[in-house]
Amino acid sequence: MPMKPCLTIISPSLADANTGNWRTAARWTGFLSRDWQVEVRKDWHPSDGFGGNRARQPDAMIALHARRSADALARFSEAGGPLALVLTGTDLYRDIRDDATARRSLELADALVCLQERGPDELPQALRAKTRVIYQSARTLRPAEPARRSFDLLLVGHLRPEKDPLTALRAMALVYEPRLRLLQVGDFHDPTLREPVQAAAAADPRIRLLGPLPHPRTRQLIRRGRLLVLPSRMEGGANVLIEAVRCGVPVLGSRIPGSVGMLGEDYPGWFPVGDAAALASLVRRCIESPSFLDSLRAHCEARAPRFAPEAERGAVRRLAQDLLDTARRKAVAAADVSR
Repeated sequence: MPMKPCLTIISPSLADANTGNWRTAARWTGFLSRDWQVEVRKDWHPSDGFGGNRARQPDAMIALHARRSADALARFSEAGGPLALVLTGTDLYRDIRDDATARRSLELADALVCLQERGPDELPQALRAKTRVIYQSARTLRPAEPARRSFDLLLVGHLRPEKDPLTALRAMALVYEPRLRLLQVGDFHDPTLREPVQAAAAADPRIRLLGPLPHPRTRQLIRRGRLLVLPSRMEGGANVLIEAVRCGVPVLGSRIPGSVGMLGEDYPGWFPVGDAAALASLVRRCIESPSFLDSLRAHCEARAPRFAPEAERGAVRRLAQDLLDTARRKAVAAADVSR
């Protein structure tokens, strides 16, 4: 039996961090494992080889994050290997604008991947020919009966400024509704947020800080909620938005390209970035108008098929095959030069 080709995925975080990058890396590993040998690493040197075997090198590499994976990406490019770069929110909406290392990663990659349809708009025109969009996915979960005594909003994600959790907390203070609860899932990745977030929860018993939870438990909480709140200042293509949509839970989100690129410009659940009053108004409307909540849900249901696992699986497998084809072309070109 022929040996499977080897593919290394570089992720800035691994399983212990339970981040979106890790979940993407783990999911893509599953998609490729039938035809590829896949390893997930934080870094890579030529002396590492593949899977602990220094005599064998990866046939291809997929790197997540232009800046944080830049060193591994540059080493693999120098070794002549074909590689794809998956662009995160901080890549697209911050780093590639002012970080030379991130911009160099764009140039070195044979293929660029955006996780939503607005992503390519942020790239120089010359790079868009090698850019593709791959929507992430989540398996469908049947919507659960929401709690009758509460109207639960879910705020899911590790706490850092890019996620802007304080806007959600300020919005809670503007909605007087005893049944309303905000259930927050995630750890403090930025210690400066600990004091204001804990103070808000102490002042309002409707805010519940649940801390980091296992992913299956988090999905069960989402499917029992009324709404997911996504107040982020930047997103590359939020996993949690997809997970909510795939279990019938609509989203109230900040109008940023990374989220609009998932649910569309005409989605009625957007609010301006950082605008707690606008978010509070949407929350009140959802509570007071079941028909509006139903309209959000219907829009999300119409978008849900693009986030199906089979769609992402096919796109990821095509990406890997394209990298293998690139490796073969490079080998032919090198052989021609050496003659």
